[in-house]
Amino acid sequence: MNTTASLPMPSFLGQLAASVSHARTLEELVRPLLELLQTVTGLESTYLTTIDTAGGYQYILFSRNTSRLQIPEGLAVPWEGTLCKRALEEGRPYTDDVANCWPDSGPARELGIATYASTPVRLDDGTLYGTLCAASGERKPLEEGADQVLQMFSRLIGQQIERERMLLALQHANDTLAVSALTDATTGLPNRRALMEELRRRLATHGPEGRALVVAFVDLDQFKAINDIYGHDAGDRFLSAIGGRMQGTVRSGDFVARLGGDEFVVLSSPAHDEALVVADALRKRLQEATTGRFHLGELSLDYAGPSIGSIVSLSGDAEPEALLAQADAAMYEVKRERKQSQPPR
Repeated sequence: MNTTASLPMPSFLGQLAASVSHARTLEELVRPLLELLQTVTGLESTYLTTIDTAGGYQYILFSRNTSRLQIPEGLAVPWEGTLCKRALEEGRPYTDDVANCWPDSGPARELGIATYASTPVRLDDGTLYGTLCAASGERKPLEEGADQVLQMFSRLIGQQIERERMLLALQHANDTLAVSALTDATTGLPNRRALMEELRRRLATHGPEGRALVVAFVDLDQFKAINDIYGHDAGDRFLSAIGGRMQGTVRSGDFVARLGGDEFVVLSSPAHDEALVVADALRKRLQEATTGRFHLGELSLDYAGPSIGSIVSLSGDAEPEALLAQADAAMYEVKRERKQSQPPR
C-alpha cells in the first residue's frame, strides 16, 4: 500500500496498531482512525455515518473537523440525494468537483463540500451500516493510497460493529440464563436457589440493630389429588395461580418463592417491634388469598387452602437452612391441627 511521503509507513502502522489494540468501543476505534484518515487523505473533515434505510435518513455518527468545513456530529439528512448514496449508486468513491458532479445535492451545497471521498461500511452479511467519508471545502486531489486506507478502515469499523453486537448478544444470553437459573419455570417465581440467596442477603442486614425476618412456609394440602384427578397440566396451572395470588397479596419488599413441589416460602422484613404482628397478618393474608375458587382455563375448582406456618427471627446469626426447617416445622404443626379439626368421614 502506498502512503504519502509525510506519513512514513512505520509511523502510520504504529498509530493504526495502537488504535485497534486499545479500542474497546466503536467510538474508541473510530476517533483515532478519523484523525489518521485526515492525514492520509489530506482532506479537512473525516466522518463516519450510519444509515437508517427504512426511515430514510443518514446520520453523522462521529466526525473530525480541522478547518472551515464543519461536518457536525448528530446531523441528520434525508438519505435520498446524499453524496454517499449517489457515490454508491454510481460507483464513484471520489471527486474533487462536487458542484458539477452532483449539482442538485442540497446537503453538499449547504455544507460547502467541494471534494469528497467515501467507502461503504458493511457488516458480515453485506448489510449497509453506513459510510466512512472524507471531505474538503476546496478542490483537492486525493493522496496516493488514500482509497486503500479508506477501505481498510471501513473493514476495521465493520469488524468492531460486529464484535460489539456479538458481545451484546452474549451479554443478553448470559442475563437470560442468569434469570432462568433463578426462576421457577412453572410459576415464574424465584426458585429455591434464588430463595437461599435472598435469605442470606436479608440475614446479613438483620439482627438486633437491623430488622427482623419473617419466614412463612406454605404447603399446598391436597395438591396430589388435584394432579391425580385433573392431570398435571391442571396442576401446573394451579401452582401458577397460587403463586400469582400470593404475589398479589404480599407487601412491597416481601419475597415470594417456590421452594419446590407443592411448597412455597414468603419472606418479610419488618421492624423488630412489628415482627409478630406482621407475621400473623402475613399468614392470614396468604391464607385468604389462596383459599376459594380457582379458574384454570376451562376447569374451575374450589380449594380449601394450604397449611401455612411462620416464624420470626430477630437475630442475623441464623442459618438459612435452619430457618426453613423451623418454618417447615411450624407449618406441619398447623397441618396437624387442621387435620384434627376436620370432622370424621
